[in-house]
Amino acid sequence: MPIVEHEFVVLTRDVTESRLRRGDVGVVVHVYGDREAYEVEFSQCVLTLRPDDVRRKDEREELRVRE
Repeated sequence: MPIVEHEFVVLTRDVTESRLRRGDVGVVVHVYGDREAYEVEFSQCVLTLRPDDVRRKDEREELRVRE
């Protein structure tokens, strides 16, 4: 099942320049073309990410806050 707009996704790698860590949760705000990239909104920024940079959030996973 493909990732769609307004879906929660989980970051699969650190993005140190944006102070994001693997496991941070964002929301897809735009899907580019045939899913070649996603615009993902996090609490502190919006990034364009490749499909292998994110994964679908499992419904059993809880959202957490980190310092």
